[in-house]
Amino acid sequence: MIRIVIENMLLFLLPTLIYVAYALLWRRTEGASGARILDDAPLIWLVAAGAALVIATLIVFGSTSGGQPGQTYQPPVFRDGKIEPGQLK
Repeated sequence: MIRIVIENMLLFLLPTLIYVAYALLWRRTEGASGARILDDAPLIWLVAAGAALVIATLIVFGSTSGGQPGQTYQPPVFRDGKIEPGQLK
């Protein structure tokens, strides 16, 4: 469960991380200091872009993964000293 939370947090923060990296590279070429990058950042747009990215990812994965209606899940089974993975039948 923690993996899912971390992945969604990273997706949410991805636009901000890209902006910070871009701003650092841009300010280094101009010779300016990069100490106050987030003071000039368009935070509303970065939050909106992060939220849109998370929502789009959840919609895509929610609609494309899983089985067909009526399929049943067969859990993993331990046979002959080996674990056979679970599958949809």
